[in-house]
Amino acid sequence: MLQGIHKIHFIGIGGAGMSALAHILVEQGYEVSGSDLKDSPIAQKLIAHGAKVMFGHKAENVNGVDAIVVSSAIPDNNPEVVAAKALGIKKLHRSDINAALVNSSKGIAVAGAHGKTTTTSMTGIILKDGGVNPTIVIGGEVDYLEGNACLGEKGGWLVSEADESDGSFLKLHPRIAVVTNVEDDHLDHYGTMENIRKAFRQFIENVDKETGCAIVCFDNENIRNIAAETDRHIISYAIDHDADYKAANIKAEGAGTSFDVVKDGSVLGRIKLNIPGRHNVLDALAAVVTGITCGLDVEKAAKGLARFHGAKRRFDTKARIKDVWIVDDYAHHPTEIATTLRAARQTEPKRLICAFQPHRYSRTKLLAKEFGAAFAGADLLILTDVYAAGEAPIPGVSGETIFAEVVELTGQKVSYIEKREDVAPYLKTIAQPGDLIITMGAGDIWKTGEELAELLKE
Repeated sequence: MLQGIHKIHFIGIGGAGMSALAHILVEQGYEVSGSDLKDSPIAQKLIAHGAKVMFGHKAENVNGVDAIVVSSAIPDNNPEVVAAKALGIKKLHRSDINAALVNSSKGIAVAGAHGKTTTTSMTGIILKDGGVNPTIVIGGEVDYLEGNACLGEKGGWLVSEADESDGSFLKLHPRIAVVTNVEDDHLDHYGTMENIRKAFRQFIENVDKETGCAIVCFDNENIRNIAAETDRHIISYAIDHDADYKAANIKAEGAGTSFDVVKDGSVLGRIKLNIPGRHNVLDALAAVVTGITCGLDVEKAAKGLARFHGAKRRFDTKARIKDVWIVDDYAHHPTEIATTLRAARQTEPKRLICAFQPHRYSRTKLLAKEFGAAFAGADLLILTDVYAAGEAPIPGVSGETIFAEVVELTGQKVSYIEKREDVAPYLKTIAQPGDLIITMGAGDIWKTGEELAELLKE
């Protein structure tokens, strides 16, 4: 894939997934450049690391490069894409780079509708602290890496997220395929739930029949059905369902959780997490089972997870001011929202206030009813208009679409504030000691928590 290529240019290098791959290629000795619309802490880290980063997309940025790298977010009319085509420069997709890394290593690829970043991050810290010296590629930042990537032993274990949103994860042929769940997200790409199931079955069957395995969550019915259809080596984990590995004796401990890892009725060890929620127990169990499959014991896994404090934008504490706890989370699908609110409720706040920014018109339209019921765990809900993420508006679809469904389905207290910029000032007027205020969404709602923290300091 990368044969004959030395100078690589990333268009949109500041993106979470793109920056992680760029970081690894710099470490591997490639000459890496990239462009992004504006400066960011991620861009500055890449510059300090040895990448050349330009701000603004200009045709001349691709002069002299051997290949350009794009994500699905970069349109064909981007001036750098147009210039590269005219110059005959090879165009690679982000997934091609990820595949080149995963397929040339003992690859561990983590896929699923939810929990990819957390599971990948947890697996990374378990392997790293276990002395395995893995390469780690994450679609979010973690404190233990002070970023989102690190280069390990050549040809050794490599753990990476597998992005199923556009089907490109099927380019991966990992040694271990991890699947956290299979749900009805990204129907804009797949069209039907059956096509999503087929894609995940193919992902599992991309592992080698003799040397590979798939580590999958049996609490998910879609995964159980897929596992029954494939001849690949399946290792299952679950809380509620029969599985090879189980999480048992789960205890909520303030903002954390602990559980036993059980195999064949025997307790292998106890795990303590610094983050709340049953979904994080499942993600941790997947990471522990992956560690065991790589030759580590539960005790080593427990040590790694004891110093894991979550990935950026995953139940991410922004501030605690005047006894108001401000948290940000990437949840943007109804299942993720309900799960994250349950985890937040575990911490026993006086009030749980959620500010949600819908992400993509297509998702808002397809899952309007599901969104309407997803926020029942919040005492107060604030909705904004849709963050388009490059999509053209769909007539009749807006944040008010979800507002109407919430009113009809749960009748809970809900406010609609069209502009995200107006949410923090409103939250300031209602915030009380003991509140947990959580901002949610895959757009720029994260800024609201930071803005609120500044307002509360006044």
